Amino acid sequence: MSSYSNLHLRDLLDAFASTAPAPGGGSASALAGAVGVSLLLMALGIRRPKAERVEESTALADAADRLQSLRAAIATLIDRDAEAYSSVIAALRMPVNDADARARRQAAYDLAVRAATEVPLETMRTCRRVLRDAPIVAAHSIPSTSGDVGVAIELLRAALRGAGITIDANLGSLKDADYISVVSAERQQLDAESAVDAEHGLSLLSRR
Repeated sequence: MSSYSNLHLRDLLDAFASTAPAPGGGSASALAGAVGVSLLLMALGIRRPKAERVEESTALADAADRLQSLRAAIATLIDRDAEAYSSVIAALRMPVNDADARARRQAAYDLAVRAATEVPLETMRTCRRVLRDAPIVAAHSIPSTSGDVGVAIELLRAALRGAGITIDANLGSLKDADYISVVSAERQQLDAESAVDAEHGLSLLSRR
């Protein structure tokens, strides 16, 4: 599978519009998150050289370093999600000629769905870490980038919610109650915590 990050924009959009199993919602969520963190980095890049205090400059530099690392991490999830879902399709296409074959397919399918669940969960975790820095960016952004920071925050929240929807869909295909409970609890916690930081960041923008 070729890397979607190497495609031209039109080709990437065509890939999402195609009837192929992947890329799908999980990859789209990761892409939204990557665009969101990129906008935060843009706002930091414009503001950072104008920081007036040493402490402010250090805090913004630290935030920029974290966000650079997180952008690289979330960008990889675009491809990883597509690859994981392709494994689910491969498992579904395994032969079921007898009881043993059916059992092998079920085991392969369950394993693939779990892997396909872990990727959007990682998307949520990564976007959650990005949103921790959103209030810092919002508090120090210049007025001309306040709209960009607001869009970044909304994209990151959309990425989180989209990844959560993908997780819910995958969990509906599994029967392991313990696994479902653990993942659901983390998914809900990440969503709730990120909402707090997002609202904080947006409220800071509205006061500027």
